[in-house]
Amino acid sequence: MKPASFLTIDGPGGVGKSTITSAVVSRLRAESVPALETREPSDTPLGRLARNGTDDYRGMAMACLVAADRHQHLTHVVRPALRRGEVVVCDRYIASSLVLQGIDGLAPETVWKLNSHADRPDLAVILNARVDVLRARLKDRGAHSRYERENKSLQEWVGFQEAARFLEVVGVRVLRLDTAVEEPDALARRIVEAI
Repeated sequence: MKPASFLTIDGPGGVGKSTITSAVVSRLRAESVPALETREPSDTPLGRLARNGTDDYRGMAMACLVAADRHQHLTHVVRPALRRGEVVVCDRYIASSLVLQGIDGLAPETVWKLNSHADRPDLAVILNARVDVLRARLKDRGAHSRYERENKSLQEWVGFQEAARFLEVVGVRVLRLDTAVEEPDALARRIVEAI
């Protein structure tokens, strides 16, 4: 099996995606592996529209915004970094689209079709934790989007389990981890070992 060079990290709000993404990149760099930390929606104007527009856009409109940002992100950030030989670690990717647009009522097949030309990750990490843990973390840090404000933790928890199975069926290598069981550094070490 070839080493993973395009790694995605997805999971419900409050699961620790950003913390673990940063920890993985730090660990890779400490081992002299060139690595790029990025996220979706991206930090471009299109990505900011999607990130900050969860109250204004729903369903197909939001799915199209996120997919458009994803294709732009792949073209201008992810693929150039991969060509330079960097490991790309992306905070949120297709699994999050499957779950969040699913909460908005879209079928997984519809979301998958919108993203059918997007690069498949070499390794998709799906983080999860008990719903009570997610809710407590969100209460402590505050909500970042409509999905978090509307208390969708249970739907996300279930959705990410289903998204992991969906990705496995379409041939994506998936690593499932529980952030309520292990600390971020230990999880980052396990992810780097999987790479």
